[in-house]
Amino acid sequence: MMASPRTPRPLDHLVLPVEDLETARARHISLGFTIAAEARHPFGTENACVFFADGSYLEPLAIAQREDCEEAARLGNVFVARDQAYRFRRGDTGFSALVVGSKDARADHDRFVGLGMSGGEMLEFSRPMTLPDGSTQTASFRLAFASDLRSPDFFGFAVERVNVPSADRSALTSHANGVTGIAEVVLSEPNPTDFQYFIQELACNREVEANSFGMTVALAGAAITVYNKAGMETHLGIDTGPSRERGLLGRAVVYKVADLQALSALLLNNGVPVRQVAGKLVVDPAPGQGAFYCFEETR
Repeated sequence: MMASPRTPRPLDHLVLPVEDLETARARHISLGFTIAAEARHPFGTENACVFFADGSYLEPLAIAQREDCEEAARLGNVFVARDQAYRFRRGDTGFSALVVGSKDARADHDRFVGLGMSGGEMLEFSRPMTLPDGSTQTASFRLAFASDLRSPDFFGFAVERVNVPSADRSALTSHANGVTGIAEVVLSEPNPTDFQYFIQELACNREVEANSFGMTVALAGAAITVYNKAGMETHLGIDTGPSRERGLLGRAVVYKVADLQALSALLLNNGVPVRQVAGKLVVDPAPGQGAFYCFEETR
């Protein structure tokens, strides 16, 4: 049975292309994150994820075997093809996709097709998963892709975990910086409401909050905000420059943290420049970190 489009989906993860996992690991450790062991996909990409207590995670994504990626893209693998296109247009470090959770990816694919926002054929795959105790089991996934042709550098998909071993990830979700999860995902676009339909349907939420700075659509436990240039500058202190480029771009991740003062001390000790904007600590992108990382205190 297809899930109601009026039931907000949970944020599953964010795809963050990186040049290599070693650089991504070093950068995230310097930011106080715990990062998991490397894992390889059967189509040539690899990741080293950052998991959070709220069930969401980051997926720093690198190329493990270029020939396998190119072959997979030729055979219609949307995930790899979009990653290759992103790297060609915007470089090897960035923020390319937002992923929501799904209980039925086949139904989501049919829904995306019916809405005219399918990003291509579904992807089903399995890969070995290393558990925290060092043992290995096989995990299987189904991905249903959503895209808007006006946004070549950002897409979304719904992921269904068909067979994922249960495991205690508490060691991986405990971070020295105190982050417990993702509060908000920030995109940019000169006229955010031009993409209202796409964001609403990806989130499965028809409700939207709009103002002169942009719009916000709630997920289950997080939110997607699309800011215009003024919104990026006012709320995050980010200057998007003079470009008149259109289309959604992944810009920032807002994290939930218990103690901003302790986080500030950790970043200072690790030599990470940070600035304060509207009650948030903001860390600019760097090698291995393709988005602005913003931290807000939650009580």
